[in-house]
Amino acid sequence: MTAAADEGLPAGKASGAEQRRTKPGTPSLLRELNDRAALELLLAEGPLTRAQLSERTGVSKVTVSQMLARLEDRGLVMVAGEQAGGRGPNAALYSVVPSSAFVAGLYVESDLVSAAVADVTGTRVADVSVDPNGADDPVGVVREAIEQACERAGIDFSALSAVVIGSPGVLDPRTGAPRLAVNLPTWHEGVLDALREVLHTPVLIENDVNLAAMAERADGAAAGLDDFAFVWLGGGLGLAAVINGEVRRGVGGAAGEIGWMPVHGAPLPAGNEHPSKAGLQALAGGLAVQALAAEHGFAAATPGDAIAAALADLDRAPQGSGAAFIDELAHRVSIGVAAVCVVLDPGLVVLGGTIGKAGGAELAARVAAEVPRLCLARPRVVPTSVPGEPVLLGAMQAALAQARTSMFTSLGSTSE
Repeated sequence: MTAAADEGLPAGKASGAEQRRTKPGTPSLLRELNDRAALELLLAEGPLTRAQLSERTGVSKVTVSQMLARLEDRGLVMVAGEQAGGRGPNAALYSVVPSSAFVAGLYVESDLVSAAVADVTGTRVADVSVDPNGADDPVGVVREAIEQACERAGIDFSALSAVVIGSPGVLDPRTGAPRLAVNLPTWHEGVLDALREVLHTPVLIENDVNLAAMAERADGAAAGLDDFAFVWLGGGLGLAAVINGEVRRGVGGAAGEIGWMPVHGAPLPAGNEHPSKAGLQALAGGLAVQALAAEHGFAAATPGDAIAAALADLDRAPQGSGAAFIDELAHRVSIGVAAVCVVLDPGLVVLGGTIGKAGGAELAARVAAEVPRLCLARPRVVPTSVPGEPVLLGAMQAALAQARTSMFTSLGSTSE
């Protein structure tokens, strides 16, 4: 039966408009899908031969050759070498052209802006850090960091296909603009529009804890999981609830701001005021942890240093001051984790941030033991295992996803 008959028309009687809409589009769509499949494989698995691409895509070697020719013509794929070892001539290895797109990822903190540039394959080609030094122009600081990173990478500013910026605070889920960033008073609603105007490239601002959680899902303790809770323990506190592979943001973008969580034994938070002395922040935030450490004899410049000293003492004296401090810290953290588990009941809780990383397996094990005493949930609790700076890594991953999506979309713009 013909397509026309399938649609309820007599065979051979499909309208001219119908024929133009269906027949010419089918080969074009197939070419686009095949080209995208080849690009995705080359990005995911590195250099591949035509035979390997044919095997993985399920299309013939002739079709693969046509795909590669089209992608080479567009400057997206190149011959990267040869594969030796088989009979006859060595097979050519194809890879994505690294310089076909570049992206920038940034982590904006109150006292430091970190930036990195990567090519489309994910290879980082430059890293820089810029001290804001009290500057009240966030757009200028971000632009300076990106310009320095591009200069170090040896590329022009205009070569960037996407920029993703991680920052603390609440973002408007409708516009993506900062709505509340207590630690970054100059990070206001107009920043996103100003950055897009100045940088002339797609710009996304994302919550730092959300980015760290996605880095954890890609390369850390939650690798490959679609459902888990990521608890950020640092100067401030935060939560990323990953559900079905997506971060829950909430109607107003404030999901996960657990520093404001009311808890027994601490004053109640007051509206948008930073809860440094209220809520869960007063129990397990950076300043509270430093104060608790000092009470146990581990005064230090940072919470991470204090925890490191306490863990060293614990190794020497398992029942000493170090153990007492870590136990009390675990109890405080468990109060927040238990509250999260009552709502989400996750199978895995990852402790990140400077405190979660410094506490490591010792802190995680104590939290895992304490949480079932406070609620019905019994999650597995582990420390972060993301190497390097997780927020910056998450920003880079998000920027790469944007750039690659744009690359795939462009394949259809010139289909014959």
